[in-house]
Amino acid sequence: MTWATVLQEVRQMRFEELYGRRQRRELTMADAADILGVTERTFRRWSSRYDTEGAEGLQDRRLGRASARAVPVDEALRMVTLYETRYTGWTVKHFHERWQQEHGGMRSYTWTKKTLQAAGHVVRAPRRGAHRKKRPRKPLPGMMLHQDGSTHEWVPGCQWDLIVTLDDATSELYSAFFVEEEGTLSSLRGLQEVMETKGLFSSLYTDRGSHYWHTDEAGGKVDKIRLTQVHRALQQLGVTLIPAYSPEARGRSERAFRTLQDRLPKELALAGITEMAAANQYLSTRFLPAHNQRFAVPASEAGTAFVPWSGTHLTEILCVQEERVVAKDNTVRYQSLSLQIPQDPHRFHYVKVTVRVHEYPDGTLAVFHGPRCLARYHADGRLIETEAESPRRKSPPLRSGDRPIVDPRATVCETCSAHG
Repeated sequence: MTWATVLQEVRQMRFEELYGRRQRRELTMADAADILGVTERTFRRWSSRYDTEGAEGLQDRRLGRASARAVPVDEALRMVTLYETRYTGWTVKHFHERWQQEHGGMRSYTWTKKTLQAAGHVVRAPRRGAHRKKRPRKPLPGMMLHQDGSTHEWVPGCQWDLIVTLDDATSELYSAFFVEEEGTLSSLRGLQEVMETKGLFSSLYTDRGSHYWHTDEAGGKVDKIRLTQVHRALQQLGVTLIPAYSPEARGRSERAFRTLQDRLPKELALAGITEMAAANQYLSTRFLPAHNQRFAVPASEAGTAFVPWSGTHLTEILCVQEERVVAKDNTVRYQSLSLQIPQDPHRFHYVKVTVRVHEYPDGTLAVFHGPRCLARYHADGRLIETEAESPRRKSPPLRSGDRPIVDPRATVCETCSAHG
């Protein structure tokens, strides 16, 4: 028995009682209508139908009649078939957006959800329990950024790490890319992408991973004296690093990763992407703009806390910096590489001199002595020749009447020789 049927029977019993009292002149028509909660005109119409048809006249004639606003069965069937054949496993919200954008769907999200639930493709979500109070967002973009990594099977058979940097005020994703393993260089790469496009921000909120903080024990208090490479670079740039002591404290980034883990693998599979390079290209050019348009929220105040960067190259700050002592053969050992320092016109060699090795997010290296760069290297340790180090081009032969071209860097003797 449906709820509508129960209401019909209750209404019929109450009406018959009031109708009898009205016939015995215990109540006026207006009083009976008021007790039943209808107008006097409605009570008079029901009384007339009861006199002629009996209890059958009190049945709601709309019951069992198809609604004029009901969705055609074939349209609902097409939608369910589309979900079964192409979007199995997608959440209703994700599927509803794609259905409207690419397949011309016109129905509401609620109708879509109820139809898929009735078809057995979507499980009704359990009732949520009590939720802790959310920390208010920062009022301006650039006041606080979150950075975190998530290991997940983003494409079938591949466990990659997704490094994401997002804004606390708007939840906009400024940087996102896949790497084989999260670490110092991937964190520095994300920071560099944000600073080069947006500028310097005020603070960075992270977990207590070893590439952000030193801790005496796992899950322990952070050491703010011994700086990691990321912390050193941020301190040099005037950016405050803030540690989070629980996953709940990083709710914004955790919710962002839940959304990404649900949507991004399905989008990559739909695009037929299985390689990391193609996935990063798709992520930056197609997925991130659409994601930010859908999920980013306006900041509570107008303006920005980002400050344009002006100074030395960011790459020389946002890199791993480690000191080494030059060996007797004028080489520097770094990890498993032997970096040969080339001949220098300023000094004969650098044996036993303390130099600084820079390792950049793209894998290349450089050796510095004080502020001066001695050489740059590929990721495998091969020397990157600069224009000054490459062999000089031979000048074309002089024609009759031409004056010789003098290299301004030549010595006085060379200049005299050139002029004969």
